[in-house]
Amino acid sequence: MGCLNGLFVVAEGGEGAGKSSALARIAPRLERLGHAIVMTREPGGTPEGSALRSLLLASGRPTWESAAEHLLMAAARVQHVRRIIRPALERGAVVICDRFVGSTIAYQGAGRGLSQEFILQVHAQTTGDIWPDLTLLFDIDPKIGIARSRKRLHETESDEGRFEAVELAFHERVRACYLEQAAAKPDQHCVIDASGSQIEVAERAFNAVVGLLDRRKA
Repeated sequence: MGCLNGLFVVAEGGEGAGKSSALARIAPRLERLGHAIVMTREPGGTPEGSALRSLLLASGRPTWESAAEHLLMAAARVQHVRRIIRPALERGAVVICDRFVGSTIAYQGAGRGLSQEFILQVHAQTTGDIWPDLTLLFDIDPKIGIARSRKRLHETESDEGRFEAVELAFHERVRACYLEQAAAKPDQHCVIDASGSQIEVAERAFNAVVGLLDRRKA
């Protein structure tokens, strides 16, 4: 499906880990270094993905069966990969995505109890089995993260609170799964302590991305 000349960076982590804030800080700095940056997120990135996002994340919407939730996430990802991510990588851009299949493995897999084998099969068959070059894992205690996220939702009057309403044990399983993913592929992950200030967290993320870009040029 084409030669991927760019760099695919994904930010993962539990609720309230500060991923979005960190990415908003590092993208302009990377652009100033001369890199073409494409910022995107999941679910979202395309009109279809954004429509599904409102169905999947909004509080008070229908409660999805676990497999249905996964397949809706996968449907949004198909559009996202084929229309945004892969074309950008083919033209040599640095794609920075807020969540990708690692979230599905953690949330719908470890969290909801779906088979990881099933998730990986769907991913391989629908996206061409595309994976990040680097995953920035923003790690935080779920109790702290959920409190942060609920505060943000209240302040911004956002209704994307479906996962914040799930029991703490769910979020603890999600965190454990993320750390397992990072341990299984340490060369492709950078675990970032997300308990610090926004500036500190963003700096760690920026250094990890620049380090990979430098190694690619060497």
